Amino acid sequence: MKMHDATFDENRFHDEDAARQFLEAIIWPNGPVCPHCGSSARICRIESQSKEKGKGARPGLRACGDCRKQFSVTVGTVFERSKVPLHKWLLATHLMCSSKKGISSLQLQRLLHVTYKTAWFMAHRIREAMKPDNSEMLGGNGPVEADETYIGIKPGRKKARRGYGHKNAVLSLVERNGQVRSFHVPSVKADTLKPYLKANIIPEAHLMTDDAGQYRLIGPEFAYHDVVAHSQGEYARGRVHTNTVEGFFSIFKRGIYGVYQHVSVLHLHRYTTEFDFRYNHRAKLGFDDTQREAQALKGISGKCLTYRRND
Repeated sequence: MKMHDATFDENRFHDEDAARQFLEAIIWPNGPVCPHCGSSARICRIESQSKEKGKGARPGLRACGDCRKQFSVTVGTVFERSKVPLHKWLLATHLMCSSKKGISSLQLQRLLHVTYKTAWFMAHRIREAMKPDNSEMLGGNGPVEADETYIGIKPGRKKARRGYGHKNAVLSLVERNGQVRSFHVPSVKADTLKPYLKANIIPEAHLMTDDAGQYRLIGPEFAYHDVVAHSQGEYARGRVHTNTVEGFFSIFKRGIYGVYQHVSVLHLHRYTTEFDFRYNHRAKLGFDDTQREAQALKGISGKCLTYRRND
């Protein structure tokens, strides 16, 4: 199967066989692999029998000769045991990957013809698939900009007239011409932020921040630290600026307030994952909508998310 086949791409959104074949090509690029034992040597397809006989194996079912267990491409993934047709899962994934500012669960409900509860849970499962491994640290390919923004109102807190103490803080680290990593943090104090920066940025990196006091305490942890004085009206000094992370925040906040409108503090980290994923697979880095969808689908394996444990 060729990923760029336009006819096939269109069929996968309304045909179960095409959807399954598309997903199999992504999850099993070198042939079927048993999710139970990891074997790929003795895999056979279980042929569907006539429905008139009352005995029909579900399409795509396979059996492993080593562990003698049956499986399909959705076993061991966030799609497992879902009653939602696979072609609707692929359409939901494509819509979330191709919508720059996100797509609401209410809109997914309308487009997929499912209940709101189902659409909401599908969206969170797809966000789970978007989670990165973050095994490679930032800073090896360019300067890293660090900054924070504020979202919503903390539970049990009334909106204050001034300041950000009543809001939820989100820290983002952006490597120029590279990737972003965002975190819902309890506060923006130096002691709170330092572990996030040290765990995600190499010590040899060039860190760029605004002139907030917490970053002046964190800066010495890295080889280079340049500061742009926002408090004095300075927003760029040659290559020294935080415009990249500010640009990411612009997209993030337009999505949160314009599309989702209200985000629970319990799930804020899932929404940061979603916006990080689309930014890290943006067109500038060579990804189109279908390739971005394929990258999200590659992340469905080995993850489980139940409705009762959606945190």
